[in-house]
Amino acid sequence: MLKYILQQNKVRDSKMFGKWYAHPVIEETVGLTELAAHMASHNTPFSKGAIHGMLTDMVGCIKELLLEGKNVKLPDLAIFSIGIKNAKGGAESEEEFQVSSNIEGVKLRARATGTLTRKSLDLVATLRRATATTKAQPTQTGD
Repeated sequence: MLKYILQQNKVRDSKMFGKWYAHPVIEETVGLTELAAHMASHNTPFSKGAIHGMLTDMVGCIKELLLEGKNVKLPDLAIFSIGIKNAKGGAESEEEFQVSSNIEGVKLRARATGTLTRKSLDLVATLRRATATTKAQPTQTGD
């Protein structure tokens, strides 16, 4: 079940100033160790340690392939790719383009694929407003 909190837009010059929006409550970040333990609990013949090793190798390989300019698709999860964050304004000509002044950095992108699509998530996700007993504290947009 996905929990959400409501936050009011506090950005005064925004067209949406004063409007309320739902934001997901993330209660925990699961690392490779916890993911391996979770996977091992699903009647797999592999131990938590073996799964952790495979996942660790997978992460390293995905990074390597992305930095080689390849996309990596994990079916029913996401297609991972690298994006370039260009500096605002751009170069006046191809000759004037310089990496140091025209590229701010690179970013990791992930696009849902297969059965993990926005439409399918809308159909299966159960939403519930978080209560005061939820650990996560609401934040104000624009503060």
